[in-house]
Amino acid sequence: MPALEIPESVPFRIDPMRWEDITEVIAIERRAFSMPWPMRAYEQELLRNPNAHYLVLRPREVLAVVLTFPPPRLPILGYGGFWLVPDEAHISTIAIDTPWRGRGLGELMFLALVEEAIAWGANLITLEVRASNVVAQNLYRKYGLEVVGRRPRYYRDNNEDALVMSVKGVRSPDYREQLEALKAQLWARLQSAGPIPLHRSGTN
Repeated sequence: MPALEIPESVPFRIDPMRWEDITEVIAIERRAFSMPWPMRAYEQELLRNPNAHYLVLRPREVLAVVLTFPPPRLPILGYGGFWLVPDEAHISTIAIDTPWRGRGLGELMFLALVEEAIAWGANLITLEVRASNVVAQNLYRKYGLEVVGRRPRYYRDNNEDALVMSVKGVRSPDYREQLEALKAQLWARLQSAGPIPLHRSGTN
């Protein structure tokens, strides 16, 4: 079970990413990124990399426009993952599907990765982010990450620099207290979302 405990009043859940999720994950990947990972990269991560940990974000329940039986499979709204070596968690990817951005789900996915990394023994969390992605940078700063380096021309699609951001001491009581306060704020924001509408035809 993922480490993040989400209250029943919040209509979203976090699950471990499984191989049967890959078709949906790849579809989101292609919508979210100009340089999407190929399927073989996820095959390597899920099946062959013992240091990799990947999660998916789903609604807790779905409101189907056309009722079907069996009930529709809960759709994946986002995903993320990290590598843990040995006590450093490097967040390798995080994405929310385009229609669901701007609703706090990116923060929920990031929080889930932070909690999962801590549960697996991480003491430091690090990642790369585009220099132009101020929205993501502000989210990471909210969780204590600071810019510690720069990788010139890191992104091959436009030669944009990457900022390296990290936070140490995530297992400390002070950081845990910070996380609990941020969680309370996020739960209050997400509780009003309600069941996710899912437009479906008469077939699965």
